[in-house]
Amino acid sequence: MMFLKKSLLAVSIALTTLSGCNSNTPTEYSAARFATYNLSFDRATYEILADEMSMSHTEQSNLINMFKQSPERLTEDQKSTAKRIIQIRNVAETIQRVRPNAFVLAEFNNDGEGKDMTAINGFHDNYLAYSQNDQRPINFTFKKNVATNTGRASGFDLDRDGKKTDIKNDAWGFGGYHGQYAFAIFSQFEIDEKNVRTFQNFKWKDMPGEENLKIIDCKLSKSGCPTGMKEGDNWYSDEAWQQMPLSSKNHVDVPLIIPTKAGNEVIHFLVSHPAPPIFNNVANHNYEHNRAELKFWDDYINAKSYFYDDNGKTGGLAAGSKFIIAGDMNADAMKGDGDRLTIDKLLKSPYVNINATVGGKKPTSKGGPECFDLGHCKAENSNTLYPEAITSVSGLRLDYVIPSSNLSINNSGVFFPSSREEGYHLVFDKELGASKGVTSDHRMVWMDLDLTK
Repeated sequence: MMFLKKSLLAVSIALTTLSGCNSNTPTEYSAARFATYNLSFDRATYEILADEMSMSHTEQSNLINMFKQSPERLTEDQKSTAKRIIQIRNVAETIQRVRPNAFVLAEFNNDGEGKDMTAINGFHDNYLAYSQNDQRPINFTFKKNVATNTGRASGFDLDRDGKKTDIKNDAWGFGGYHGQYAFAIFSQFEIDEKNVRTFQNFKWKDMPGEENLKIIDCKLSKSGCPTGMKEGDNWYSDEAWQQMPLSSKNHVDVPLIIPTKAGNEVIHFLVSHPAPPIFNNVANHNYEHNRAELKFWDDYINAKSYFYDDNGKTGGLAAGSKFIIAGDMNADAMKGDGDRLTIDKLLKSPYVNINATVGGKKPTSKGGPECFDLGHCKAENSNTLYPEAITSVSGLRLDYVIPSSNLSINNSGVFFPSSREEGYHLVFDKELGASKGVTSDHRMVWMDLDLTK
């Protein structure tokens, strides 16, 4: 039996035996697996994703069988849908193999407000609830759909091209429509809804030390500086800057209640998906946006007082709280285009378990190093100092599960199988490739907490 299969299976059995993992009525947990996964469900419209998730298991199977056996009988749209259904099923199989108790679903489109549960429930009931490739179905009693700033109309010409489109670069967060690139949370632990905090409307200007971005180099854009503007000028109008939210999507604090032998344990699931520090304008806006979104968590776990959430509650995380920071952070401490110092500071914060972030318990895989050898990962990042820790085909470590210093870690990993391991078909397929065609351009990252200590 392959190493990956044995290691994941052993931990899965341990979680099931010791903690009642995947039971509908667990009495107590001695271990818990937290994870994050960028699913690459970034469809052209929310309705497309909702329709795909609403397909019954039988409808899915019939379409896939037709696609494989008689593709000439399908329209091009039907063929495209079949490929996307295969991708969704592969993503579901990945989740069934890793079997987290609670995890982030990044790039899961919604209606913008996070109110419509059609796609979320459909993914759970029509995909996760059915065995994928002989894997055991998995159930999550608690689901959290999260409002997002991506594609949310700003009312301003944020990209300074003379047009107010209210989408893409003129939205508060980049998105072709309100709800694209959103994220959600699935949990087998109860969500303490009364104490959930969201920071969708926290203003960037209200973070200490932050100010309106300035044009730093007109040569950063092929089109140069906008007419009438020069280096040193404020990029955003004063009115736009006063309203600019910090979160490109959202920052959320979701307390999860975990029954243990010693009583209920509350762990704050701190989730976000910062803007990628690429596709910058002459003010380097995405770089700065990513940096500030990462700084948010470093200040939040330091219990800084300047925060206010969408319900008006002020202050950061209470001192001594247990937490897991998770999500696609779009930042690598050693490589890439982002502010490496900011993510490095977060990974080495005195408030986090450093052994689990940069030490011997950090998540790794065998598939990461091989990905460069096979030419599936970006060659320019092949000289990274930790190829075993990369989490995407970019060859960068972008996705994180960061536990607080008062949490003990049993195990961790990146679901990035090598060609000699079980599950390789979920990260590479000759026809579907090694990226979004087969599952995602990101890999699932997981970490096991020891709740007996």
